[in-house]
Amino acid sequence: MFRLANRSGHRRRTVRILLIVAFVLGGFVVEVTVGALSRPAYAHAQLLQTSPVDEAVAAAPPKRAWLRFDEAVTPTPESIQLLDPDGHKVKIGPPGHADGKGNTVAASLPPGLGKGTYTVAWRVVSADSHAISGAFRFSVGAPSVSVTSLDQGTSPVTSAAHAVGRGLAFLGLALALGGTVFFGVVWPAGARERRGRLIVWAGFVALGLGTVVVFLAQGPYATGESPATAFDPGVLRLTLDARIGRALLARLGIALAFAAVFANVIRRQGGDDRGDAEAKTPAAVLVLGAICGLGLVLTWPLTDHAHTGSQAWLAVPATSLHLLAITLWFGGLVPLTACVVSPAADRSARADLLTPALPRFSGLAQVCFTAIAVTGLYLAWREVGTFGALGGTGYGRLLLVKFGVVLVIVALAARGRRFARRYARGPREAAPAGALGRLRLSVAAEIVLGIGVLSLATVLVNTAPARTGYAPPVHEKVAIPATAGTHTGLDGGHVEVKLTPARQGPNVADIYLVAKDESLVNVPEVSGRLEPRNKSIGTLPVKLSAAEPGHYVASAMSIPYPGSWVLWLNIRTSDFDETPVHIPFTAR
Repeated sequence: MFRLANRSGHRRRTVRILLIVAFVLGGFVVEVTVGALSRPAYAHAQLLQTSPVDEAVAAAPPKRAWLRFDEAVTPTPESIQLLDPDGHKVKIGPPGHADGKGNTVAASLPPGLGKGTYTVAWRVVSADSHAISGAFRFSVGAPSVSVTSLDQGTSPVTSAAHAVGRGLAFLGLALALGGTVFFGVVWPAGARERRGRLIVWAGFVALGLGTVVVFLAQGPYATGESPATAFDPGVLRLTLDARIGRALLARLGIALAFAAVFANVIRRQGGDDRGDAEAKTPAAVLVLGAICGLGLVLTWPLTDHAHTGSQAWLAVPATSLHLLAITLWFGGLVPLTACVVSPAADRSARADLLTPALPRFSGLAQVCFTAIAVTGLYLAWREVGTFGALGGTGYGRLLLVKFGVVLVIVALAARGRRFARRYARGPREAAPAGALGRLRLSVAAEIVLGIGVLSLATVLVNTAPARTGYAPPVHEKVAIPATAGTHTGLDGGHVEVKLTPARQGPNVADIYLVAKDESLVNVPEVSGRLEPRNKSIGTLPVKLSAAEPGHYVASAMSIPYPGSWVLWLNIRTSDFDETPVHIPFTAR
């Protein structure tokens, strides 16, 4: 009878812990999916130059379409598509790198293109494994009305699968790696606790499942095709040939080896054996576990923002340490809660055996938070760059929210450390009345907020860094030369230019002609043109219209690509007098 009751209670505890794991996984997946589907796609590589130039009018048909980016990109079979003025696809040569340069993509165009406006639609995979796309137009002979019916967006199903897979793998890494370290180093005797083992094995399952989902979704995500093509041999080969495909396969292999390390830890502690002796994990197992753990962590920064851009040699280890610290803290906190501070653990007759877990984990958590703070500050500076980008970009705002959540977690963890110090000085009964209950609430809040941090980290990986996405509006004042003459009212005045958003694509330029007394001056005409400072292409006309006396607006000024530009203005003050003014600026 006693055995039957014991088995019944054991099953109830198992069901509870499975429900807790399912809740954690489910909440994390929902949070990541909603975040992915509610956010627009942002470019991770930047298009620097195209040939033909956007909106160019060529007398003769161009021989090829050529694009240059600020980092290496991977072309797909449909990376470049050409649409005629009626919106029909035109057969072109296979896309590939131009002249062997990894940051370019080009395709030969057929001879004999008719007159009219053509659209070049492009889609590539940037070095951080994210798909980016866009389009530009050119005309042969003269511009014409054009019809564009090509949808370059990623399927919502593919986006959701990709986001869920990344989130599952990230959470699985935390539970598997952090849990294994917790039971292998911090508290080896805890490996006998069934609820703790279930949490870690659930982490390994989530890690493997999430990795497989990302691998299958990467192909349709990169090509923009239907999710049904995930098992197409050509699409799978495209993923296998990419850096992220090789990293995902390596992640699966290392995860299997790491699972064997955890199984060894369990075996050495005797499984469910209730003996009091705590067997130490052998040094060989610890070394193998350390190698596998570091290998797992490295599969993330080697395929995201860290390995691209400036200071990659420092960003990769910093990101790895940041990720490792998060996983050790969160992955240890969850089994600690289930095995030590939960009500079921409080009723256990093995309170003395549980005692070492709290102070040991408290010390580890303190080291983890220090590492998170130091590496987080560096990575924030690298990815954001300026204070304006913190509030001026989606990446910066997400980062501010993450910082705020981490500060709350640190405050909660400080309360837990105080309890751990008191707990280490005597038996559990020595703790103040209600202290353990308050600790449970504090730790539960830490876990919930930790899920939020992991979710934000996953969304940040899928968001363009603020340093590349931030484009503060240009606001320049340029003095008007004295040659403008006193009779115009502009002598001693200036031209004020406001350009928004000062980045590649359509922009709005507001131009004010301001007299010495700060009043606006009306003139017969203001014309403009745009040209790159490196003279790589010819000048582009800028159409200006008068919004009010002395205020002129270019409502559709197109900047073909990021870089240094000059806006030239010709201010005609009479039938015979014209004053040139140039305004240099940088577009993102």
